[in-house]
Amino acid sequence: MILTVRNNPVANGIAMVVVLLMAVGTIFVYSASANIGQEIDLMRFYEYTSLRQFLFFPLACIVMYFFSCFNYRRLSLEKGWLRNPTSYLLVLSIVLLAIVLSQKWFPVLPWLIKAKNEHYRWLNIPLGSISVSFQPSELAKWAVIFFVAAACDKFGDDIKLFWKRFVPICAVVGLVAGLIIVEDFGTAAFITLLAFLMLIIAGVKLWHILPPLPFAGIAFYAAIATSTTRKNRLLAFLHPDQWTDSINYQPHQSLIALGSGGLWGKGLGKGICKYGHLPFDNTDFIFAIIGEELGFVGNAAIILMFMMFVGLGILVVIRCRDRFGQLLAGGIVLAIAVQAALNIGVVTVVLPTKGIPLPFVSAGGTSMLLSAAAVGVLINIARQSAGESSLQYEPPEL
Repeated sequence: MILTVRNNPVANGIAMVVVLLMAVGTIFVYSASANIGQEIDLMRFYEYTSLRQFLFFPLACIVMYFFSCFNYRRLSLEKGWLRNPTSYLLVLSIVLLAIVLSQKWFPVLPWLIKAKNEHYRWLNIPLGSISVSFQPSELAKWAVIFFVAAACDKFGDDIKLFWKRFVPICAVVGLVAGLIIVEDFGTAAFITLLAFLMLIIAGVKLWHILPPLPFAGIAFYAAIATSTTRKNRLLAFLHPDQWTDSINYQPHQSLIALGSGGLWGKGLGKGICKYGHLPFDNTDFIFAIIGEELGFVGNAAIILMFMMFVGLGILVVIRCRDRFGQLLAGGIVLAIAVQAALNIGVVTVVLPTKGIPLPFVSAGGTSMLLSAAAVGVLINIARQSAGESSLQYEPPEL
């Protein structure tokens, strides 16, 4: 029997950091969505990004609490593939990705799948007078992380077998990435990177990882060479002082927002880059708006909170005595940490421009709710790990 310690400092610390990040994100999404002359009709509140975020925030807290009470071991494959929620989650993700991608060539569901910025990535689910958008690639990201953790745990040391274990796992990851890469190269590359990092953590032989790298490099080159947009973004990154009125407009405005904030910022709500100057200011470039209004101190505080999350997550991995719990916790921490680093790198023009949201902070219900669910699982791992430690503790004899 495994005890669950609810008053666990590590678990509570993770929950507090994430709730604080979501609260800050909700405030700045509202600030970034400000529009001069716009009148908000509360009867149509769901149509406004800023008001939707006020709805997603408490929902995310409820979702996180619910999954923190869910025994994470039910996600393992110890009872078989057909009695595991992770298997069905992965299948559901693949089906939804296939449906969304099929719309690109066979537009038979225009009311359900609509192009946004010339890409098919979203499902629009009508619920009465409103339409709820859902991004299957976000679900696929977490499904792959849970699947890789469960598969590596089930296979144990057999994960070192190249054809029987390593290749099938890579085939599943490749299928998911292949369905995403057509419309979203960055997310597909991100999911693939996470899967390989988790396989390395699980103990896969290094020479198993090395052979696919040349093929991955060729695929990466082909994906860039066959896309004018990707080539232009790479050229713009290599020449940041050029094309500031076209290709480099967005990263240039991001640097202006960050630089104009100075040390302490202009004050909450007093930024001006959000008034049509910086595209995607409430999603991919929310970090720049925080920097403009709260300055370097505000940006440093956000980075510090993510560092605290990573530090607490590493403690969970170290203290967990269950291999599946270690792999799953490691995958969750890796996903959020790498995504945050990529977003901040893009906003600060350390990396080429790519649409990757800042976890818990950027606008978007799909990302926030699914990330909150994953953190809930991480909290449950932390609590059960503490329970295991308490079971093994023997007080000294007097």
